[in-house]
Amino acid sequence: MADRIYPSAKPATNGTTIAASGNSAFPATKAQSYNATRPAYRPQPRPRRSRSCCCSCCLWITFTIILLLLLAAIAGVVLWVLYRPHRPTFSVPSVQVSQFNLTSSSQLTSKFNLAVTIRNPNKKLVFFYEPITVSVTADGVDVGDGSLPAFVHDTKNTTTLKTTVTSTGQSMDSTSVSVLKSDLKNKNSLPLKIQFDTKVKVKIGALKTKKVPVRVICNGIKATVPTGKSPTTATTTDAKCVVSLSACAGGRVGNVVQCQ
Repeated sequence: MADRIYPSAKPATNGTTIAASGNSAFPATKAQSYNATRPAYRPQPRPRRSRSCCCSCCLWITFTIILLLLLAAIAGVVLWVLYRPHRPTFSVPSVQVSQFNLTSSSQLTSKFNLAVTIRNPNKKLVFFYEPITVSVTADGVDVGDGSLPAFVHDTKNTTTLKTTVTSTGQSMDSTSVSVLKSDLKNKNSLPLKIQFDTKVKVKIGALKTKKVPVRVICNGIKATVPTGKSPTTATTTDAKCVVSLSACAGGRVGNVVQCQ
C-alpha cells in the first residue's frame, strides 16, 4: 500500500496558510506589501532660505544708508567749497529809552526805540526773512515787545531796520517789581537783553531751502531811565549778538516765540 505524504503546513484561521518556518505566505497581504515598500523616516533639515533672504535685505539696507550718508557728505563738501556759506551777523547800534514808568500798582509802561543792523557776508546766498519778533528784557524781566517786517536780504548787503518796542500797562508780579527797583536803585541802569526770533529761507543758486528757525540774542546793553520827556540813549559799545539755529516748539509767551 502506498504511503501518503501530508504537507507540514498548518491551516490558519480565516482561510490563510502559514508556513512552517514562520514566514508569511505568498501572496502577501496589502498591509504587508505597504510596510515592505515604505522607506524609513529620516528627519529633513529645515529650509534656510527665509533666513538668508532676511540677512541679504539687512545688508542691502545698511549699504544703502551708508551710501546715502556718504553722498550727502560729499554734496555738503561740494556746496561748502563752491559757496562758502556763512551765517548773517546782527548788531544793535542804538537803543533809546523814551518811557519807563513803574506805577505803585505794579504796572509797567515802557517804550524803546531801537535799530538793528543785519549783514549778509555771502556772495551767492540770499536770505528770505519772515516777520521778526522782538522782545526786550531787563535782568530777566520782560519790559517790552515789538516786531520787524519781513524782508529779502540780498548778497553782500547790509540792512538796518528800526522798530519800537513797547509795554502798555503790563501787570508785574512782586518778584519782577523787586528786581527792577533793585537795578534802578543800586546800578542806576537797566541791563537789557534783546531777543529776535524769526524763520529764514536760504536761496543757493536756483535751490531754495526750507524755512529754518533762527534766534538772535544781544547782551551787554545798559540803559538809563529818563527822568523827563527827553529820551535817554543806552550804551551799546559792549553789545554782542549771537545767532543760533533753533527748533521752535511753536508755543508763545506773550509775543515771544518759544524756541529750544
